[in-house]
Amino acid sequence: MEIYLDNGATTRPFEVVIEEMCKVFREDYGNPSSLHKKGFEAEKYIINSKEIFSKILKVNQKEIYFTSGGTESNNLAILGVANAYKRSGKHIITTAIEHSSVKNTINYLGDNDYEITVLPVDSNGLIDLEQLRDSIREDTILVSIMHVNNEISTIMPIEEIGKVIKEKNKNTIFHVDAIQSFGKLNIYPKKWNIDLVSISGHKFHAPKGVGVIYINDNIKINPIIYGGYQQNGIRSGTENVPGIAAIGLAAKMMYDNLDSNVEHLYELKRHLAGRIMNEITDTVINGIDVDKGAPHILSIRFNKVRGEVLLHSLEEKDIFVSTGSACSSNKPSKLGPLQGIGLNNEEALSTVRFSFCINNTIEELDKCVDELKNIVPLLRKFVRH
Repeated sequence: MEIYLDNGATTRPFEVVIEEMCKVFREDYGNPSSLHKKGFEAEKYIINSKEIFSKILKVNQKEIYFTSGGTESNNLAILGVANAYKRSGKHIITTAIEHSSVKNTINYLGDNDYEITVLPVDSNGLIDLEQLRDSIREDTILVSIMHVNNEISTIMPIEEIGKVIKEKNKNTIFHVDAIQSFGKLNIYPKKWNIDLVSISGHKFHAPKGVGVIYINDNIKINPIIYGGYQQNGIRSGTENVPGIAAIGLAAKMMYDNLDSNVEHLYELKRHLAGRIMNEITDTVINGIDVDKGAPHILSIRFNKVRGEVLLHSLEEKDIFVSTGSACSSNKPSKLGPLQGIGLNNEEALSTVRFSFCINNTIEELDKCVDELKNIVPLLRKFVRH
């Protein structure tokens, strides 16, 4: 029996989502920019998905744009604002625990005459709101902060952050990377003073290769892709209609049952954390308390065990977990979220991330713990010798 507990990296698309994509591929394959019937049929999927996201986020349909995924959405938000507002200022604020698609984009700007302020976090992965307030200046054009951390499950107080930003400088633009939160938590851009929101489909049972960005209609943003002026020129290129149809359907499914989904995810998280902490010695939960973090991510340190070795030992049992962000595994960053909350290198390397989806079961978690109870002592015994 395969047990997949790496849903923070990617989720399996819902079967009905796959069927919807296949329908578009087979029947409604027209170019949405074409003026004939096939083009109109394809365009209807885009209009429908815009309506779904606008209702979930409580924004206008014209403020919803589709991208190739979270990395492009983050790049468009950050580079688009930096290029559009560089005459107003070149100061950007972010945090020490951002995803690489934000961190590396902002680092690129830092290498090209922009001034970057990186806010530290406490042991729970939270920033100090007063430090944020003090860091905002007249020339601060952008603040980019993630909603849910992909490795340690911290939920940033986005509503309070938005209030602080706009009180200090109403012209500072607020970008939120909601890639790990969308589909699990509510997010209200208008109410929370958010100007830009990044979303990625494969984190909530849509396919890879499609994402969304909300762009407040009152702000300027320069495109980073130029072409045939699709999507008002903000994101040119023939739209990925099968992916857009899929991401809209998956979003609707997640939010139609949000409360019960979240309750189930927290039940899974509490159960796994409780069993591991009670039944396997010398283990530590990283970051914020189980009930205060995101419902689907659990970071646990197995002291005296290399996380990567444990990952592969579980893989041999058809149990799939991760040691952190999948995007970081190709080229690990010098300072990731685990180091950002105060872990040393050895502690960070002893960490495993378990991440859940609504299809996981208690029985799967019990099987995982039973295997861990056999594997961890053996690995520790091997390390000692």
